Amino acid sequence: MEDGSIVDMFLMRDESAIGCTKEKYGSILRHLAYEITKDAENAEECENDVYLCAWNSIPPHKPYRYFLPFLTKITRDVALSCFRKRNVGKRRAFIDELTKELENAIPAAGSMDDYMDEMVLRDILNRFLDGLPKEMRSVFIRRYWYLDSIQCIADGYGMSTSKVKSILYRCRNRLKIFLEKDGYML
Repeated sequence: MEDGSIVDMFLMRDESAIGCTKEKYGSILRHLAYEITKDAENAEECENDVYLCAWNSIPPHKPYRYFLPFLTKITRDVALSCFRKRNVGKRRAFIDELTKELENAIPAAGSMDDYMDEMVLRDILNRFLDGLPKEMRSVFIRRYWYLDSIQCIADGYGMSTSKVKSILYRCRNRLKIFLEKDGYML
């Protein structure tokens, strides 16, 4: 079923929209939630919460052209919230690893100025990603948006892990330069 038809079903408050969404995108959403929570039961719970959030968000949103990104954004938020609740006061190695990889390229959050610059940073990141070669952009997004492991990315693209690491390293360096050129102080 086409995304537009599923969105129309949500807009008409047709409960079968949830089943269609689950059939089409359930495995993707569950995988993303699992990559964040590292627990199958939590991932399944997050997936179900995503359907509820989508039900409550459509309307007013009408994500005809961006239904999957709309769902993955909700999934990330729900899974990260679940992760934080279950790991209060703890740090997980993969979160530390991803943070360390990007800390030299993207400024740390925390100050009011950083919060105010969020929209500007989003625009800069979108322009940066638009300017990347397709392979580099895909690897970057799989690592830092979908939180896939380096091994998972390597397997998915038929690359060695060292090539994935090299692509990510070059991409982070390019991002740092791009941010500095746009006046973002690191």
